[in-house]
Amino acid sequence: MKKSLCIATCILFVASLANAVQFSPTPMKITAPSHVQYNFDGTELKIPVTVSGKPALALLCIYTKGMAANIIKVQNGFLGWHYVNKIDTSVYISSVIPTEVGSNSVKWNGKDDDGKLVPAGEYTYYIWGFDNTSQKIIVNRFMYYGGWCGSMVTIQETGPDDESLANPIIYMSGGTQKWIIGSDPADSTFLETTTYDLGPGFVAAPAVVFQPGDFSKFFIRVGSKDTSVHGIRKMNLVPNGVSTFDTGWGDNGMASWTQPSAGSIHGGPERIDDYIFATDNGYQTSPEAVSNFYYISLDEGEVVKEKDMSDWWSSSEDLEKGGKMNRGPGGIVARGKYIFLNSHSSCIKQMVEPLAEDEEDFYVWTNQNGDYVLDYHSEPDSPKPWVCADFVSPFTYHLSADTNLFSITSAYDMGAVSFGLLAPDGDGIGYLAYAGETATWKIYNHMVDSGSAFDGIYSDNQASSNSIWPVPAEETVLGVWYVGQDSFKGIISSKPVAVDESAPSAFSVAQNSPNPFNPTTTIGFAIPEAGTVSIEVYNVAGQKVDTIANGFMAAGKHSVNWDASGFSAGVYFYTVKAGDFARTMKMTLLK
Repeated sequence: MKKSLCIATCILFVASLANAVQFSPTPMKITAPSHVQYNFDGTELKIPVTVSGKPALALLCIYTKGMAANIIKVQNGFLGWHYVNKIDTSVYISSVIPTEVGSNSVKWNGKDDDGKLVPAGEYTYYIWGFDNTSQKIIVNRFMYYGGWCGSMVTIQETGPDDESLANPIIYMSGGTQKWIIGSDPADSTFLETTTYDLGPGFVAAPAVVFQPGDFSKFFIRVGSKDTSVHGIRKMNLVPNGVSTFDTGWGDNGMASWTQPSAGSIHGGPERIDDYIFATDNGYQTSPEAVSNFYYISLDEGEVVKEKDMSDWWSSSEDLEKGGKMNRGPGGIVARGKYIFLNSHSSCIKQMVEPLAEDEEDFYVWTNQNGDYVLDYHSEPDSPKPWVCADFVSPFTYHLSADTNLFSITSAYDMGAVSFGLLAPDGDGIGYLAYAGETATWKIYNHMVDSGSAFDGIYSDNQASSNSIWPVPAEETVLGVWYVGQDSFKGIISSKPVAVDESAPSAFSVAQNSPNPFNPTTTIGFAIPEAGTVSIEVYNVAGQKVDTIANGFMAAGKHSVNWDASGFSAGVYFYTVKAGDFARTMKMTLLK
């Protein structure tokens, strides 16, 4: 997928912050060989891994490659906990591996999780890591998570042109709060707000999506418990004012449906291509099975399709055992062509492809009770053994994924645990914790992974309270916090590594190394096609201060050096442009 950056937006924004104390994290970056050769003979394979920015608590995950077409609606494991369809699946997942900034080595003996030698061939490997040693960094001190049970926060990683933003934007409370990441965390003037009147009985869900090409139009999920009318509203944004309905869309600005009302309003919206998606979130409804996934046309505002998901999300058996009939989903978050679904009142976590060519391939993977990760009623003495639909820990309020499709969800009431981690096929990896985590209220953990200088995990910080739910008002901690995180994807093959790697399939730009630096650093990048390449350096005021390269280059991997001997210490941005591609990265010069 082509990604370019609106450098003009970046320049204007950083210029406005020139005299402010910016939020400027040191992002984590994990790099490793794109192709590793291994004989699959049981000897120890050492994969060189470089970590920059922050040390990582890392994991090595080995996956099949090119086998997805042979995996058709497979459900297995204890209690049938794992369903996968047309997706490569895990062979081996390591225990956690502490790594340091700089060069590291990740080891594998060629065996799967059962201790058996893996057949020779080609496999995908991932390195996933996060910073578990540094304290959370404050992003802003003013935003409230706006509820619970579904998607509590929207972080917009792309602009109106669907291309990556240099500074992603946080939205909360149904789009009524906006914060550009990078602003001074202690300056409330950077918090943009809006209000709106939905009418008697209607409330809005916390999430928000925007009209492609025009961010003055946004969509919210609304519902009325009194009338059981639910739907998607299209709004005209009035910054720091009162937003209004876009009455030319749908029925007077709303695409609606009727459903038994839930205890709170969640379940969307999300957008992929020309559709907005939403769900029922019917976790406190009647004994009737109710779980629908709604397709709303972006242009006309009509509900064009309803997909019945009750086979997964409704259970008469759980109801008979003292649980709930319906359990959502209430959380719905997109990453690429996929939607991730979850609910705080269900053990189910799920990845779907709503626009799959064959409707039978809607469900990609499902993780439910049986793997002892994010499971409900799994204790030997549980009064409701293995009931999946219920209000019981771990309360998983928000699910988010990175570009390699690792997903995390908050895990409240699990002790000093921050989140549960799931692999790209939904395999439950385990529970992990931030530095200083405590056994208190946790709401959301949202991964940003767009190639910006702000990639990482964004979370609430209710764990700084000394109380469990309900948290007293005087202990409620407003704000958003940051932790470094990254993942890497490569190939392990029995075939020799090709000597000619001059034609990569995608444009990429690496973090400069070393970083911080004094006075020279190297910038590596790869271009899929020959053409003119420019590399320019900007200061924090958005002013171009140097041009490192500007000329024709062949397809392949390249590196350039920047000698900053004549520049003052501070933060700089470098932009690599090649044809329709561009990417901006941050670097720090020390003196």
